[in-house]
Amino acid sequence: MSDAAQPTAAEVRAAAEAVKTAIDRHLDAVERRTGDDDPAVYDAFNALAAAAEVYDELLYDRHDEVTPFEIPGADDSLPPYAGPAEPSALSVLIRRDYVVAEPPRLLAQAQRLADLDAGPGSRPDTAPVVGTSVHAALGVLFGEYEPDEIASRHKEFGLEEGDSTLWVSAAEAPAEPGEWLGAPFEDADPELVVCRFDVSAVFDEDDEDDDDLAGPAAGGR
Repeated sequence: MSDAAQPTAAEVRAAAEAVKTAIDRHLDAVERRTGDDDPAVYDAFNALAAAAEVYDELLYDRHDEVTPFEIPGADDSLPPYAGPAEPSALSVLIRRDYVVAEPPRLLAQAQRLADLDAGPGSRPDTAPVVGTSVHAALGVLFGEYEPDEIASRHKEFGLEEGDSTLWVSAAEAPAEPGEWLGAPFEDADPELVVCRFDVSAVFDEDDEDDDDLAGPAAGGR
């Protein structure tokens, strides 16, 4: 990089002050959190990560020095928000993965539901039978319960949780009825996501790795 393109010492100092401010804001949000998914904590976390990234880049460009901060890469974070400043509508996009860990339990629960739906007066030969079809059992299960209830009772149904994510996406105006039903996730633009919440076993593994470190975490570019 040429000297003309280098950031000034004042710009580096201002970026450092921005990191300090972001740390204070993040700590304040954590101390005032209202729950595990408090959006104020999420926003403060993102602001701190952004401020640290700017400081890291300016410090390197000006002084050829790095920080101990581990800045999330582009593949691990959303792009900058580019949606409306005052959204008038929003979409909540949810993905939850499961493993059919105990097929017999799933089949038994689905058959129980099918028997209840058939009613006490139905003849055994006319009652719906799930049999050994996991496909049919899943149809019965998700036809009976809301996804949130299945998530809270997944072990009861023989399911094991995998990764999950929830995106809150902003929009200028609400969609017309039936407009997106043919391709519900086709317009999931990451630049319109106001916030997202992820659950994954990989985060637990990262925490375990951090606990095994003997010294300060290594970072930089």
